[in-house]
Amino acid sequence: MYSRHRFPGEIISYCVWLYYTFPLSYRDIEKMMLYRGIEVTYESIREWCSKFGQQYANQVRRKRPYLTDKWHLDEVVVTIKGQQYYLWRAVDSAGNVLDILMQQHRDTQAAKRFFRKLLKQQGFVPRVIVTDKLKSYEAAKNQMLKSVEHRAHKGLNNRAENSHQPTRVRERRMREFKSLGQTQRFLTAFEPIRDHFHPKQHQLTAQRYREQMRQRIRDWQEIVGLKSAL
Repeated sequence: MYSRHRFPGEIISYCVWLYYTFPLSYRDIEKMMLYRGIEVTYESIREWCSKFGQQYANQVRRKRPYLTDKWHLDEVVVTIKGQQYYLWRAVDSAGNVLDILMQQHRDTQAAKRFFRKLLKQQGFVPRVIVTDKLKSYEAAKNQMLKSVEHRAHKGLNNRAENSHQPTRVRERRMREFKSLGQTQRFLTAFEPIRDHFHPKQHQLTAQRYREQMRQRIRDWQEIVGLKSAL
């Protein structure tokens, strides 16, 4: 995986982990590595994130915990170079991010496109979907998910709305996203990796949280091809 790279996989995967897990810039990570006596340019870190981020994220998805059959869907405006786009997001009832999709519209066709991507990614049909009162959801649901219960109420959808917050933090840290394609590529890698290292701490005892984190770190070390130290 890391052949023909000047730096070993341990350093490469560590930089990628830092970038996608914490709200850091490439230059922040460059400074952190220099503090550890490792001279690596922010351009190299950017290339590593671009090359390996999606590979790692795809494998992280395969190690996700059990996903529930109650899905919360929501869309939020993202401004890119003065133009409005829509980030569509789905999470399950436990707060696990299922999928995201950047689109130019939030009409019925956009909702259907998101449903198709979501169903293909998850491989099963939910029992319930929870959305806000956007009519596009109901129209798309009636065409594609007729047997699925649909609950449309803004107050019920806080789980999906809250899930946008880490993305907003990164958006501010990156001083807005640069293009539609760049945003989709970044978030497709960012969401699974960040989610993997942020179990729902408020729902766990301290001991259970540490156990989960140790297991997730072991999973990550396996994914990136490192020997576990835990």
